[in-house]
Amino acid sequence: MIRLCASNELAEGQSRGFTLQQLQVLAVRRDGALYLYENRCPHRGIALEWLPDQFLDTSGSLLQCATHGALFLIESGECVAGPCSGQSLRSLQGVEQDGFIWLRADSQGDS
Repeated sequence: MIRLCASNELAEGQSRGFTLQQLQVLAVRRDGALYLYENRCPHRGIALEWLPDQFLDTSGSLLQCATHGALFLIESGECVAGPCSGQSLRSLQGVEQDGFIWLRADSQGDS
């Protein structure tokens, strides 16, 4: 497993980005649950955020692509508005353990 950050560095309702070699990861905490996705818009193949760690829309309830405004459900990564409607972000496997957020190393090779 690959350590991303301490659990307390991702507060409720916040998002963070991480770069691991060639994989860009976004992490979000919502309702106490941890969600990890590849930071790559299915429409253009580019990173979602316009500023570091800024992945959420103004309401904090959806992930948003800063380039074209596509909106994604936090819980599933499904695009619900924008040019990639019906497509999804690639979910990554992670776990919170021993006070840290970890990415499963085998997540990097999934497609």
